[in-house]
Amino acid sequence: QVQLVESGGGLVQTGGSLRLSCAASGSISRPNTMAWYRQAPGKQRELVAFTTSGSTTNYADAVKGRFTISRDNAKTTVYLQMSSLKPEDTAKYYCNMYTLGYNYWGQGTQVTVSS
Repeated sequence: QVQLVESGGGLVQTGGSLRLSCAASGSISRPNTMAWYRQAPGKQRELVAFTTSGSTTNYADAVKGRFTISRDNAKTTVYLQMSSLKPEDTAKYYCNMYTLGYNYWGQGTQVTVSS
């Protein structure tokens, strides 16, 4: 089992920045992919960005150039640096780890961008 704990959400004004963190613990296998998803009220959960244990990264078009995903050296913590935030970025952000055919999810952290 893998446990994922997110932190760093909050309320920010348009154009502001936030940094989300997700700490993984438990039986972490490699290779693995860690990702951030988000879900706004009434919408489906969508992929924001992911990073592999080999440090490959990818981003949704809506956040390219504004968000940066990274991992620590131990590869057990993933970050999402969010800049130039827009009201449409308002959502609950979830950390995800995919490894050996299993998906693990955190509880989510709320990000609210005021206009």
